Amino acid sequence: MREDRSAMNSLSTTVKGACGHDCPDTCGWVVTVEQGRATALVGDRDHPFTRGTLCAKVNHYLEKVYHPERVLHPLKRVGPKGAGKFERVSWGEALADIAARWQAIIGEHGPEAILPYSSAGVQGLVQQASLDMRLFGALGASRLERNICGAVAAAGMTATLGVGSGIDPEDVARAKLIVLWGTNTVVTNLHYWPQVKAAQKAGATLVVIDPVRTRTAQEADWHIQPLPGSDAALAMAVMHVMHRDGLVDEDYVRTHAVGYDALVERLPAHSPEAMAPIVGLPVAEIERFARLYATTQPSLLRPLIGIEHHINGAMQFRAVSCLPVLSGAFRHRGGGIARSTHALHYAALDMQSVERPDLWQPARTLNMRDLGKDLCDPALSPPVKALMVYGANPAVTIPNQALVAQGLAREDLFTVVHDLFVTDTARFADYVLPATSQIEHLDLSPAWGHLYLALNRPAIAPPGEALCNTELFRRLAKALGRTEPWLYDSDESMIRAALASGHPWLEGVTYERIWDDGHARLSAPEDWRPFADGGFPTPTGKAELWSDTLAAMGQDPLPGVGAIRREAGLQLITGKAHAFLNSGYSHMNPHRKRAGELFIELDPADAKARGLDEGMKVRVHNALGEVHARCRLSDRLRPGIAWMPFGHLEDASGVRRGVNVLTDEAPTDWGGGAGYYDAFVEVELVG
Repeated sequence: MREDRSAMNSLSTTVKGACGHDCPDTCGWVVTVEQGRATALVGDRDHPFTRGTLCAKVNHYLEKVYHPERVLHPLKRVGPKGAGKFERVSWGEALADIAARWQAIIGEHGPEAILPYSSAGVQGLVQQASLDMRLFGALGASRLERNICGAVAAAGMTATLGVGSGIDPEDVARAKLIVLWGTNTVVTNLHYWPQVKAAQKAGATLVVIDPVRTRTAQEADWHIQPLPGSDAALAMAVMHVMHRDGLVDEDYVRTHAVGYDALVERLPAHSPEAMAPIVGLPVAEIERFARLYATTQPSLLRPLIGIEHHINGAMQFRAVSCLPVLSGAFRHRGGGIARSTHALHYAALDMQSVERPDLWQPARTLNMRDLGKDLCDPALSPPVKALMVYGANPAVTIPNQALVAQGLAREDLFTVVHDLFVTDTARFADYVLPATSQIEHLDLSPAWGHLYLALNRPAIAPPGEALCNTELFRRLAKALGRTEPWLYDSDESMIRAALASGHPWLEGVTYERIWDDGHARLSAPEDWRPFADGGFPTPTGKAELWSDTLAAMGQDPLPGVGAIRREAGLQLITGKAHAFLNSGYSHMNPHRKRAGELFIELDPADAKARGLDEGMKVRVHNALGEVHARCRLSDRLRPGIAWMPFGHLEDASGVRRGVNVLTDEAPTDWGGGAGYYDAFVEVELVG
């Protein structure tokens, strides 16, 4: 691997890199290094999207790098599972034991008894998924369906448009109507927010659709507050009004879509009057939004992932993505729908050369959503006997937290965790292996919120004996006796291969260029309107209002409302905490103090009906379990809805449990996700 030794050893230098967190912004940053120690980390002023600013979490990234609780050496469990008691061992001892245990498990149960479990803890081309995929694929280990976040949205949009991306999000500058649908942009897409506000200041109307009056909604010209899970019903009512009032771009639809006549036959049943009780909005408000959307061009829909976390999540995205087809918004620059840009980056890069699926052995696939069920299922054959966790903390982030913990506590489960800290998952591990931070390894960073590709250069040497993901899997391959040369490729060689795809959007984007500049914009056309003249990457080549693919899957071939979960109690919506990133930073005292105790927001009427008031410690519970939280009265919510932040490691009574004790593995309609927001709870005073 090419190493920047001058950066690591000189008295003072600066090194460009990129944030590796699971965030649409993928910020460029600059690290100042003095005598081998990082002394400052700031946003890259030369990066057109980052523009020199970082979020409240990443501004404190060096505190994470040099945190006293960071794992710096391999650790072996010496206490009961879950107690978090370990002793230091050498890399040689750890690797030899892991390899021996895996080989014994393969010999007795077959390679599918090994489950690699990773997610977007490190969101980069080679550190997130490269040599790990090659090694586990060559072994024939179980594969993991990593669909807990984003995949459902992509699947729903793909059913209509053939892709889960849409237009360049930065074309929001040209929009006259901006609809932020199920996204709290101020908190979760910080660097996009100034672009939205600039467009609003220039005359665009900003509409936010969200069941919660978020900080973003407070800045909108109009906040539409539907019931959770009813977004598809709202979209269907909008389509009804558009057809009824002659506001459909018939020329665009007839030329570039299929299934319009079948959709028209369905629309009478989805009038605003019929949908209003489902959506929970007045008919007049639905009518007003429908006409505003249909008569304003360019109109841009900007959903991220909020509406996918329902059991009808894919249908919600399918229905919403039909709107710019009917309105003809794709004709106009700044019009259409803009979601994740990951698909655009990965379409340009040579991903096959990185993961090498051509070398994988056949194997079953398990869904990451179902980890608790799979670990506790006596009928699963073969059973999961070895779990390798990296870039993930499933004990906190996966539904049904109590069942996940029960599975992790199995004495016959051999668990290895590679992380910077002893996370809640690592507390159950047999080995905890030290991982690098983002400023200690090389990676290529595609973005899912813009078109800038970044190179993350290592700024400092890894502390202690920490290893990056790729080096860990090289060493594991060697310990297992594997000799295939493609298991030992360098990080630089894999990045160079990915950049050498020949895709026109990578023209001029070379390893040397991004090494020096830190980033490069994909070479998309300046006026890029991907569907202005149709050309949808669907089986028919057109936008599919009727989908034969969905019909073959046993799904409704037309857009519709989908299944909406309604149960007794309060519907619990969880949101990102400003101080945490999923479970990241939640172990750090400054961030924990900023977040405060775990709390639950209730509408005053719901609190009064339960005899609750501000500041009371309450028990939030359902059939899955309970957590304790501080009660907050809020005017952000509708009656019947409760809101809790996600990411707290302890509840208000100091017990190590969080909001995912209350969520279950209810699968989405398609796309492989989970209905996180379809949890229903009761709240009462702690006795």
